[in-house]
Amino acid sequence: MNQILQEITKDQLKEDRDHFKVGDGVRVHTKVREGGKERVQIFSGICIARKGPGIHETFTVRRIAYGEGVERVFPVHSPNIDKIEVDRESVVMRARMYYMRERIGKKANKVKEKRFIERGR
Repeated sequence: MNQILQEITKDQLKEDRDHFKVGDGVRVHTKVREGGKERVQIFSGICIARKGPGIHETFTVRRIAYGEGVERVFPVHSPNIDKIEVDRESVVMRARMYYMRERIGKKANKVKEKRFIERGR
C-alpha cells in the first residue's frame, strides 16, 4: 500500500524546489486566478519554518507589510507555485524561527547573514 502511494505522488514532486532553507530570504511566485485570467503574484519574506515529508511538505514565509506581520504557508510541491527564488542566504541555528514573531522594526528582518569563522590553532 505504501509503495503504491509513493508511486502515485512521485510524479507530483517538484525536484527544483529544495534549494532553500529556514532563514533564507525568499520570493515565492504564485499563480493567481481572477475570473478567466491568470497572473503571477510575488510574496517575499523570510522562510521561518519547513514542515512535513514528501508531498505534504510546507514552508512558512513571514514579512512585514504596512507595520503588520504577515505569514503565509505554502505547500512546497504545489502546482500553483510558479517558482521560488532565494534573495539572500543566512545561517541559523534553529529549525523553526518562531521567535521572529515577537520582533519589531528593523530587527524583524534581521537574520544572521552567512559568515565564515576562522579557527586559529
